[in-house]
Amino acid sequence: MNQMNNFPSQKLHEECGVFGVYQQPDASFLTFFGLHALQHRGQEAAGIACGDGTQILCVKGKGLVTDVFEKDALSQLTGANSIGHVRYSTEGGDEIENVQPILAKAHMGSLAVAHNGQIINAQDLRCSLEEKGSIFRGSSDSEIILHLIQRGKGSLLEKIQQACNLLDGAFAFLILTEKNLYAIRDKNGLRPLSIARKGNGFAVSSETCAFDLIGADYIRDVQPGEIVKFSSKGMQSFSYTSCVQERICAMEYIYFARPDSNICGRNVHTMRRSTGRILAKKDRLQGLQADIVIGVPDSSLSAAMGYSEESGLPYEMGLVKNRYVGRTFIEPTQAQRDMGVKMKLSANASVIQNKRIVLLDDSLVRGTTSKRIVLLLKEAGAKEVHVRIASPAILYPCFYGVDISSRKELISTQMSRDDLCAYLHADSLSFLSIQEMEEAYGGSSFCFSCFSGKYPTPLYQNILE
Repeated sequence: MNQMNNFPSQKLHEECGVFGVYQQPDASFLTFFGLHALQHRGQEAAGIACGDGTQILCVKGKGLVTDVFEKDALSQLTGANSIGHVRYSTEGGDEIENVQPILAKAHMGSLAVAHNGQIINAQDLRCSLEEKGSIFRGSSDSEIILHLIQRGKGSLLEKIQQACNLLDGAFAFLILTEKNLYAIRDKNGLRPLSIARKGNGFAVSSETCAFDLIGADYIRDVQPGEIVKFSSKGMQSFSYTSCVQERICAMEYIYFARPDSNICGRNVHTMRRSTGRILAKKDRLQGLQADIVIGVPDSSLSAAMGYSEESGLPYEMGLVKNRYVGRTFIEPTQAQRDMGVKMKLSANASVIQNKRIVLLDDSLVRGTTSKRIVLLLKEAGAKEVHVRIASPAILYPCFYGVDISSRKELISTQMSRDDLCAYLHADSLSFLSIQEMEEAYGGSSFCFSCFSGKYPTPLYQNILE
């Protein structure tokens, strides 16, 4: 089992987040607050672009939203229309050229784009565009969207439609012109995008939790394969393809989204709680004996609540999260890696001492962090730790914006269930099956490709390699 010691310690990285407003006074300030609500989706960089009817102004930089946008920076962004982006890089590096929104100025006017997802045929499209004379400033797949639009024919709407039909993969993106705003979602609806009304204008967001912060009223989701245009005519809907199916990424509910968000009409907290209930039903049938239930903060707390409700075991705060630890931590030695976990999580010894614990976690990716949490609990006096994962075993890479590019990264592909349980130092280990996940989620209109290996889009040679 020593071969696993070199696995990275981090869990899955978040997606990106996009937010936009149309016809709003202080649009840049509203976008700032919207991005702040989406900060969990990306902490590497942030940017905001504003259109005032004649030009587009853009401010962006590396770091958290509050680091990039001080009051003076927001004051530079005038105009009633705005889009913003928080980023974790999946395709392309973290250089400043890849920070979004990406702005292009051409004879037809200025365009700014903010994109969440990953274009899986990006390499083929980039090579084709470069052969035709396109010059790229960065390495992000998001820049390809702008080049495709600029090379299209007809009106801007027609150019967007043509570009979308050339893209494969996951995308939910916003386009800002000097006067209008467009919201677009891929034909499988892999990434979420929602619309709300605020006063006489509109807001668009990756998650509905941002609407609550700015006082906007949710209207509906952007549908798979849909282009929504916001202009002086109001909100207009157009399609770019008739080949649509809803396959929202299951990881949005499992890990990425905030529990107070509703995605595709489903509340994230409620769905996570359902997974905990199903795990408890399985354990009751198998006769598991335990004293308390705890969850790994924060995305596993809902599942732990569901497990507690179904099992009758008390839900306890056995792990306490330190809110002031940054996401990055230099870990050159094993001792420092172990200390890094203790900096982020503390075991509540008085609660867990001499207890048989059911530990709920949202997913198991590389296993290193889960192992350290189990050891942390046992060092604090836990008698037993039974690990329950509120999702199926992750067996396949994701090519739609989640940072899993190889099966070698995934511990569940390297070990049997018994060996994995021993590696974690757990007393037992259980996952949800895909069928149980569908039962918890109330259907099969989800992308489960990282669990099943069945992908909703074609895969290209460079990805397969």
